[in-house]
Amino acid sequence: MKPAIEIKNLGKQYMLQEAPPYIALRDVISQPLKKLFNPAASKVNTFWALQDINLRIEPGERVGIIGRNGAGKSTLLKIISRITPPSTGEAFIRGRVGSLLEVGTGFHPELTGRENIYLNGSILGLKKAEINRQLEAIIDFSGVEKFIDSPLKHYSSGMQLRLAFSVAAHLEPEILLIDEVLAVGDLEFQKKCLGKMEEVSKKDGRTILFVSHNMSYITSLCSKAMLLDKGKLTETGTPVDIINSYISSLSENKSQNNKENNNHSSPVKFISIKAFNTEGVQSDSFSSDKSFKIEMQYSVLEEGHIIWLGYNIFNNQGVNIFDTHSIQTAEYNTPHAVGEYVACATIPGNLFNTGVYFIGCAAFNHLKQTIHFHQKDALAINIYDRFDVTNARGMSPGDFPGVIRPLLKWQIEKI
Repeated sequence: MKPAIEIKNLGKQYMLQEAPPYIALRDVISQPLKKLFNPAASKVNTFWALQDINLRIEPGERVGIIGRNGAGKSTLLKIISRITPPSTGEAFIRGRVGSLLEVGTGFHPELTGRENIYLNGSILGLKKAEINRQLEAIIDFSGVEKFIDSPLKHYSSGMQLRLAFSVAAHLEPEILLIDEVLAVGDLEFQKKCLGKMEEVSKKDGRTILFVSHNMSYITSLCSKAMLLDKGKLTETGTPVDIINSYISSLSENKSQNNKENNNHSSPVKFISIKAFNTEGVQSDSFSSDKSFKIEMQYSVLEEGHIIWLGYNIFNNQGVNIFDTHSIQTAEYNTPHAVGEYVACATIPGNLFNTGVYFIGCAAFNHLKQTIHFHQKDALAINIYDRFDVTNARGMSPGDFPGVIRPLLKWQIEKI
């Protein structure tokens, strides 16, 4: 069987040009002379959004695409969906493509929700009878049946997303492309969408390409993942392996940036921040049921400074999960001697939910309103589930709701 998507030596180049100022008629007339006497002014810079991409995706595979902003993920999906052509190479697409790349893509604001369903179906090449067969299921899944005969321009972005996803999932394209748009919807609808994607992939054998910054969605939905970095495909493999590589690259990049941004006038210097598992091995990924340690290394260059230390932890939606400070240590109100130090905080198991977290660190003294250094998002870690243990979620499959999920002590008595 031939692959559903086959990409060979694919590249996409864009021209980078500054927006032109207001142009009068005299500027149009004089422009050729300016270019003649100043050739450098007409030089155009180029940028490769994608380079040398080679990829085979088999029918029925669910592939997660991971990478930093600007890595080329959305560009790749736009080429596959035929929205933009490649500059080099070829992309062979075997099957009808349904894409959900931006909220409202392929919809007309003046048409009603119902009319837009028929419009999208026609674009996919379906006959009216085929659309009629799925119409009620599309409307029911979207949850916007109350507004289905209202113009789309009156829909919120969340309502448009619900309808767009429902259309893409029910009109039976062989290949489904989804680009981070689920972040617009509410948590309940996100889970509903993930369940639907898994259902259509397993039951109907549809191929899914899924771009997301939510690593727990990638691990729960995808059977395969690939990592894009600066327009190049650097690695493919299992979701866990690719996520670990991505987290490691984030940590290395943050560490380098933090060293460069150190405050050179401060008497306290940041050196590094690392995380270690229970065996003392440095790592970026930890099982949700296991404790781990965060270690910050810093140096004190002057005597007489009372230094408070802290960590702040954010999830990948930018929510501050919690902060922790060194208030219980003997050094909290004692000046540090000159030298190098390591500050270690232990995070207990069965506290974090699954996903990617960013850890910042700081040295400060609020009483004197002094901040010696504050390294934001200095370390990235991934928390994953082990299904062979009983943890805060028990043995239940699927996503576990909530920002954290502590394992609390329960007592049940018959009264």
